[in-house]
Amino acid sequence: MPAVSLRAHYDGKAIRLDEPFELRAGSQLLVTVLERGSVDQERSAWMDLSARGLARAYGDSEPEYSSEDLIP
Repeated sequence: MPAVSLRAHYDGKAIRLDEPFELRAGSQLLVTVLERGSVDQERSAWMDLSARGLARAYGDSEPEYSSEDLIP
């Protein structure tokens, strides 16, 4: 089976997958514990970086292109 990343959480007693996934008995697992909120913080940082890149690419200093400027 190829490696798969699955979202899960710890309910205080056991690790629970957030969505159903069939695992065979004896499957090896690698568990990474994330700091609470770290996923949201990282996603937010990537979204901010993307927004800044788009703002530079489509900023006020960019010329307006018409359909005549397009090369088929």
